[in-house]
Amino acid sequence: MLMKWIWRSVASLALGLGALGVLLPGLPTTPFLLLAAWAGARGWPELEQRLLTHPKYGPLIHDWREHRAVPRRAKWLASALMLSSIVMIWLLPAPMLLRWFLSLFLPCVALWLWARPESDQI
Repeated sequence: MLMKWIWRSVASLALGLGALGVLLPGLPTTPFLLLAAWAGARGWPELEQRLLTHPKYGPLIHDWREHRAVPRRAKWLASALMLSSIVMIWLLPAPMLLRWFLSLFLPCVALWLWARPESDQI
């Protein structure tokens, strides 16, 4: 019973962050919805089902689960946001270690992302 509520809490938090991502530029929506569906499958099947049948986000979740696929538009947007994060971290006051870490880490994330299949090619 406790684990059910922990999974529901994770799913609710992820869903809330995903909803904020719809409103706030720079905050991703899809990764949080993927997390919400994953946690929902473990403790809140009704939420998982609602996410899977959602007209806009359901196909993205299905493509990720079945093929680990990401739409090209999402890849471009994520890459642009990562690049802007690198530029901003160098323009604003920040610890040098953080600047270098992000400058090395985010391009690796972008390479990983672009190595995923594209959902419009499936």
